[in-house]
Amino acid sequence: MPEKIRPVKLLYDIRKSVSEILGKPFTERTDHQVFKPDQRLLAIWAAECSERVLIYFEEKYPDDGRPRKAIEVLRDWIATGVFSMAVIRKASLSAHAAAKGKTEAAAVFAAHAVGQAVGTAHVVTHALGASLYAIRAVAAHSGNVNDGIKERDWQLERLREYVEHSRQQRSDLL
Repeated sequence: MPEKIRPVKLLYDIRKSVSEILGKPFTERTDHQVFKPDQRLLAIWAAECSERVLIYFEEKYPDDGRPRKAIEVLRDWIATGVFSMAVIRKASLSAHAAAKGKTEAAAVFAAHAVGQAVGTAHVVTHALGASLYAIRAVAAHSGNVNDGIKERDWQLERLREYVEHSRQQRSDLL
C-alpha cells in the first residue's frame, strides 16, 4: 500500500500506460510527436479527467471562474479545431493562476489539472499532466492515496474506451 504519491514516478507510469493504450512506442525520453496524431482524443480525455475534479476547486472558490472558463476554451478547440495560441495560452495560464495563493490542496491540484488539460491543444503531452494533477486532486480530497490510484485506473480505462470507440468509428467508415 503506497504511503504517498510520487509525481515523477506516477507521470512515468501514466506515460507508459498511455503509450501502450495508444499502441505507441515507449521510450525513456518523452517524444511529443509520438502522441501528436492522437491530440484531439487526448484532449477529450484530459478535459474529462480535469472536469471530474474541478468541483474540488469550485466548492472552495465559487467566485473564481477561471478554471471553468479554461475548460470551455478547450472544449471549443476540441469541437472546432480552431487554434489560437493567444487564447489557449491565456486560458491555461489563467487556470494555473487560479491555483496561486490557495491553500486547499485538492482545489490547487484541480486548477492545475485544468491548466494542463487546456495546454493539450498546444502540446499534446500536457494531457499527461492533466491526468497526474487530477489523480493528486482526488488523493488530496479524500486524504487517501489509494483513491488516487483508483482514479488513475479509471482514467486509463476511460482512455481505452475512447480509443476503442475511435477505432470502431474508423472501421465503420471503411
